[in-house]
Amino acid sequence: MKTTAKHSIVLTLFLLSGVLAQPHTLPAKPTPEQVAWHEMEIEMFVHFAPNTWQNREYDDHSTPLKKINPTQLDTDQWCEIARSFGAKQIIFVAKHVGGFCMWQTDTTDYSIKNTPYKNGRGDVMAELEKSCQKYGLKLGVYVYPGDAQWGADIGSGGRTKDPAQQEAYNEVFRTQLREVLTKYGEISEVWFDGSCVIDVSDILRDHAPKAMVFQGPQATLRWPGSESGIAPDPTWQTVKKQDALTGVSTGKHSDPEGDMWLPMEMDTTLLDHRWFWGPDRDHMLKSLDHLMKIYYGSVGRGSVLLLNASPDTTGRIPASHARRYQEFGKAIRRITQKKKGQTSGTGRLLELRFSQPTPINHVITMEDIGHGHRVRAYEIEGLIQGTWTKLTSGVSIGYKKIDVFDTVQVEGVRLHVTEAVNNPVIASFAAYHVSARDSAPIENPGQANPWQEVAAWKTTTLTTQWQILDIDLSPYILAPGQYEVEFRKTGGSGVLEVQKAMALMAGTESPHLITKLNQLHAWNINRTAQVTSGPKGRTALRVKVRATGKSPWRGDLVIRKSQ
Repeated sequence: MKTTAKHSIVLTLFLLSGVLAQPHTLPAKPTPEQVAWHEMEIEMFVHFAPNTWQNREYDDHSTPLKKINPTQLDTDQWCEIARSFGAKQIIFVAKHVGGFCMWQTDTTDYSIKNTPYKNGRGDVMAELEKSCQKYGLKLGVYVYPGDAQWGADIGSGGRTKDPAQQEAYNEVFRTQLREVLTKYGEISEVWFDGSCVIDVSDILRDHAPKAMVFQGPQATLRWPGSESGIAPDPTWQTVKKQDALTGVSTGKHSDPEGDMWLPMEMDTTLLDHRWFWGPDRDHMLKSLDHLMKIYYGSVGRGSVLLLNASPDTTGRIPASHARRYQEFGKAIRRITQKKKGQTSGTGRLLELRFSQPTPINHVITMEDIGHGHRVRAYEIEGLIQGTWTKLTSGVSIGYKKIDVFDTVQVEGVRLHVTEAVNNPVIASFAAYHVSARDSAPIENPGQANPWQEVAAWKTTTLTTQWQILDIDLSPYILAPGQYEVEFRKTGGSGVLEVQKAMALMAGTESPHLITKLNQLHAWNINRTAQVTSGPKGRTALRVKVRATGKSPWRGDLVIRKSQ
């Protein structure tokens, strides 16, 4: 057919418009370092600080340094336990919010060098680095950006209460970070709990260019929004770049159309909501069933599980804890022992056939995430007496998705991708039969948490003058997580005006932990720190408000936990 110039132009415009109309043809992709991070699947956190001696979650500086002498400290034991449940990396809390440093630092006297441990020459970071090398584990480090001794307490991100101290503290923290990144071999992950407002971009670039970074403006990882260990479903590991750059994006910011790969790291405890060891806490040990629910809800949803360990005052992880980790590891390994078949390929249909009816109840699917999130909806179908029958369905797959269903005899099983961006690339599609005792998948939540009225607001009287009010939310924020707060009008013709809203953590303004929501007067509060009964566990909302109009504004302040 002869093509005229005019037709050629029209055809070109048509093709271009098709390209421009399909912004999803190139989903965000992870870096090679992020892919390697996904492949670890499980890591171990280690929390060990003076509060281990205090039976507290936060160091109150009541322990004399002469009492900190973990004479049986055994980092080889830590590594053996990590390997027992499949962890590929240990992230060590080298400095918590109290400011005590577990390495030979030049920045403070509040450190291991001023204790009796090894006559002041002990260096837990150095011992752990040596053990990780011995056991083939990667090493990450948690250095809290703040320091209570400098007035940069919980939720501060390193911002001091006294602005006059900020510059001096910045140099202290930068030196601490430089020390741990240059003295202990390759650090593969850096943890900034609650973000980091101090500029350390040059230090990360110069001394840890390939390290994963948890929170902060240079983040390559984010917090899911809770410490349950359970990822949201669907699990999208992408966000919009502007959300990533805040340094505090969470699971609430997940967006399949996001232009930046920023996966979620699922940190959780072995001891209920306790990160640090304390006496007589064995009753807090999570059951094996609970741990398996966490495994299915984290690794089984394409995220990485970061499970905590709490050495006691001797420096060893208690034997009862070690047994639970070992049980957990055995249960994980049993999931994949009875593989019935496996394949890989591209396209919307991927099929496995069996020579005879075969029992299955698990399917593990893995996308090649080097191509990003391409699958947007799928079904798992079984061939039962010659008919393809839906066994289960889902939305996201990502690095890994473990689907669990009742045991069924099938002649075949297939992945049917019903929605996709570009051609799906499936790295692995495998079917298993897992014994009931080893299978404890997490159930999807049936409904959102209920709203609660904030009692402290009930006694508030608004006027036409601006007021700055601190509203205590502590009775409703009982665990780390994401909380929505909203003013709701119940009567009157007045108008509520809110000029400013601020989150207060332990009395400290934390602007990086509150974000405006789409509703008129609604915000998301990101409680990253552990909640305790003392002052450090308090959360409040500070608002500058007034009411205008001929009649009063009447309404409630409501709150609910969203994650």
